[in-house]
Amino acid sequence: MKTPSLYAIALAAVALTQGNLDRAYADTGSVAVVFTKGGLILGIGGGEGVLTLHGKRYPFTVSGMSVGFTIGASTTKLTGRALNVTSPRSIEGSYGILGAGGAVVAGAGGVQLQNANGVILQLSGPKVGAELSAATGGVTIRLK
Repeated sequence: MKTPSLYAIALAAVALTQGNLDRAYADTGSVAVVFTKGGLILGIGGGEGVLTLHGKRYPFTVSGMSVGFTIGASTTKLTGRALNVTSPRSIEGSYGILGAGGAVVAGAGGVQLQNANGVILQLSGPKVGAELSAATGGVTIRLK
């Protein structure tokens, strides 16, 4: 078995340290989103939200689509946390969703999403309407 050189060990240590430094500078913010969705097989939705970070508010728009079994319409008011936020712009991008859920008249919804920037949204809240879904899809967030 070949023993790694001191250079290789030092290079690996620098790479690990850089990854930890990036995470060390990441913050946690709060998020509030109102999202309305409707459809039959193909679900389409959109809404608005606000990221609050260090006492400042950053409004954004959210749009999305799902493919699979979706029937009905619902409005969900979600609140939660945005983890691993390195800047307000890091919340932008596409977030993938995989799951099943539903609401009849009123219920609760919850989701955890992650974008390519490493931002994780942990959201939950009441869902109002009549919708059943078992679909895959995603949402896109853009700052206003």
